[in-house]
Amino acid sequence: MHSSDPRLYRGRFAPSPTGALHFGSLIAATASFLDARSRGGEWLVRMEDIDTPRNVAGAASDILRTLEAFGFAWDGPVWVQSERHAAYQAALDSLRQAGLLYGCNCSRSQIAATAKLRAVDGGWVYPGRCRAAGLTDPGLAQRLRVTTQPLGFIDRIQGEVTQHLAAQVGDFILRRADGLFAYQLAVVVDDAAQGISDIVRGADLLASTPRQIWLQRCLGYPTPSYAHLPVATNPAGEKWSKQTLAPALVPQAASRQLWQALHFLGQAVPDELQQAPLSDLWGWALTHWSLAAIPRQQAISAAADPG
Repeated sequence: MHSSDPRLYRGRFAPSPTGALHFGSLIAATASFLDARSRGGEWLVRMEDIDTPRNVAGAASDILRTLEAFGFAWDGPVWVQSERHAAYQAALDSLRQAGLLYGCNCSRSQIAATAKLRAVDGGWVYPGRCRAAGLTDPGLAQRLRVTTQPLGFIDRIQGEVTQHLAAQVGDFILRRADGLFAYQLAVVVDDAAQGISDIVRGADLLASTPRQIWLQRCLGYPTPSYAHLPVATNPAGEKWSKQTLAPALVPQAASRQLWQALHFLGQAVPDELQQAPLSDLWGWALTHWSLAAIPRQQAISAAADPG
């Protein structure tokens, strides 16, 4: 799906089929869609179902029906990560041949007992116990060696972001001991394979981005442009998600909920469009879309039921 035109904008929305879409999902879908369409670009949908134990039967088809009910239209077929194991394995093989991958038999309790620093995502910085052990059992977890140099990028919303992978993350897992490929690997391989030029997603993934950029460099992939949106939080300050019981989107209230998403994103959407036909609301949004208007923060409190 690569384009011969390097200037073509290609964005994507990549939900996990672990439940119904909710207001947080709508924010990410709306922003990524409008940023792509307002720049004459393509917008793809990908099902990130690589963590198979968390998938919910029927959720993928429900997600696509909900997107259609809210007026979203995507380009090309929907990619499904669980059908792309061969591509992920090929990337792992390439990293192993380059000497960038190693086996790890550390348990979580061993890491917690020996680690000295907390990681940026709340876990532990991997202390490197297996880095020089030379473990070759293919059934072990596979870790990627990280750079010791600071890694930075300019986010289109959050500004300059710098992370020291060795000190703040440590060597990270690309394939788990249970054989499942890690999110970091799958998302990087798929973004490259689909020719994604611009990624617009929630700021809950901001801390993962330096890992993904490092992996892109290791695999010789281009690095997309990134824009990380503020995430919607509940009154307790937790991100609205399936785990925090975020209510599902209601197609019958699509105009109202889309209006709420645009308002959350800092767009000056007129009040009278709350009850307007979806086509009118999308028409206004495409004409007036402004990424610069999105609040430059990582979380914003939002109502439990935006409908």
